[in-house]
Amino acid sequence: MKTKAFNPPSKSLLALASVLALAGPVPTAFAQDAELPAWVDSDSERRGYEIAMRSDNSDNGFGDSRVEATMTLRNAAGQETTRQLSFQTLERADNTVGDKSVVVFDTPADVQGTALLSHAHILEPDDQWLYLPALARVRRISSANKSGPFVGSEFAFEDFTAVELNKYEHNYLTTEAITVDGETLPTDVVERFPRYENSGYSRQVSYIDQSIHQIRRIEFFDRRGDLLKTLDLGDYREYGDGIWRAHRLSMTNHQTGKSTLLTYGTFEFGIGLTGNDFERGVLERQY
Repeated sequence: MKTKAFNPPSKSLLALASVLALAGPVPTAFAQDAELPAWVDSDSERRGYEIAMRSDNSDNGFGDSRVEATMTLRNAAGQETTRQLSFQTLERADNTVGDKSVVVFDTPADVQGTALLSHAHILEPDDQWLYLPALARVRRISSANKSGPFVGSEFAFEDFTAVELNKYEHNYLTTEAITVDGETLPTDVVERFPRYENSGYSRQVSYIDQSIHQIRRIEFFDRRGDLLKTLDLGDYREYGDGIWRAHRLSMTNHQTGKSTLLTYGTFEFGIGLTGNDFERGVLERQY
């Protein structure tokens, strides 16, 4: 594989007969005339992009959603604190833009009302605004600070924006069986390299379920190239026709020994959210 600045994975289908044979069945909708990005110039990059595209497209069509969650923070000594929060998401209009989302904390008292609004983009920096009730003001998160921890968790601000396909370059590595939450399953392993500036990661390695095409694990490498964190995604449930959501996300920081667990309740879809619900002014008016 050629040497380049680290960049991440995506998924879709395969065109070369040898690649198709290795990848298994390809979705008919993407089997022909798939337009590949200009950066793709090797079989492994093509395969990695197509696997990631297939995973990305499997989530299309959900419209909007809302879910409540519990966040459990554990320090290196094993001490835990718990928070209650909710997520609202509005699906992107097309692949040239990203999803919009709002995260709001309900408890405990010291973070109650804290809200993060995110507008995901592709190559431009994501727009993010943090509302701090103690200051009664909205603060814009600069692109240089998105690698920082979000409200003391092991998730960075960057981790709370949608992982859009074209934010990354992708490269297929191998197939590997992994175990997440006691479930062992075969995955396609694809590394992805951020194409956008100021990412806190040099690269990521994703493990994509070969059955339902969902990401089961992501390994995050810091800017020096060292393994920083691992995110395991488990307890996947299907909503409607092929809309899958993980209900257990466990982020482990290997350099600090800390971890954060997100446990989701039942997702609601089609609740009537619009772009007006994801404007900066909504943070001050509602939270």
